Amino acid sequence: MKNELNIVAIQSGIVWEKPEVNLEYFDQQISKLPSTVDLVILPEMFTTGFSMNPISIAETMEGPSIKWMVATAKVNCLALVGSIVIKENAQYFNRLFFIHPNGHIETYDKRHLFTLAKENDHYTSGEERLIVLYKGWRICPLICYDLRFPVWSRNTNEYDLLVYVANWPSIRINAWDTLLKARAIENMSYCIGVNRVGEDENGYEYNGHTAIYNFLGEKISSTIEGKENVLQCVVFKTKLLKLRQKLNFLQDQDAFKIEK
Repeated sequence: MKNELNIVAIQSGIVWEKPEVNLEYFDQQISKLPSTVDLVILPEMFTTGFSMNPISIAETMEGPSIKWMVATAKVNCLALVGSIVIKENAQYFNRLFFIHPNGHIETYDKRHLFTLAKENDHYTSGEERLIVLYKGWRICPLICYDLRFPVWSRNTNEYDLLVYVANWPSIRINAWDTLLKARAIENMSYCIGVNRVGEDENGYEYNGHTAIYNFLGEKISSTIEGKENVLQCVVFKTKLLKLRQKLNFLQDQDAFKIEK
């Protein structure tokens, strides 16, 4: 087990539906990072922005963006996380990728599709949550709108770090801040939310508020509001386990079953 996990979150602008431009930007940012970094997290749909045009932008599982993620993880000896639009079996998915340093791929399809933007008309909802085992840490990666649904995020003592990648607009940023803190507190887990900045093709503005909270809901690191920024933070598993053992909150929670 690695006690210290060195995490980087890249709060970026995203050029609309231009994967090659966005990949070049992230490549430049990641190449500057120190060799001590364990995990790099990118925003939701980091190659295109939050587009409802999957017919034009979707890639396959053998597409260039995934190949870039695998190559980047291997070359830099780190894990890489972010979501991409994927076409599979004639369906489209907002799919999160967790790429291990050896190139091993794990995926999660967004469960809660954002009906306000008609995401549910264009994409297929995921059915299973993902728990990644990485360097002795159990990590639960989720996507944007999932943040509003605490049952789906509920920690039944399965994970140590909760990750949300997002395109969350400025107009509702107070909810983002509040819910990230709430998810950390109720699940006794580190919780990190990685959001974008800038304006998309639909005129929505994003101001970031990328942040990481500890298991007591205390904000331990955050980015500069409204600007492209790289957040770097170290989290400690022994501190997490010690407090969980002392307070025992997760052992007192109600049992439940999620049905589709």
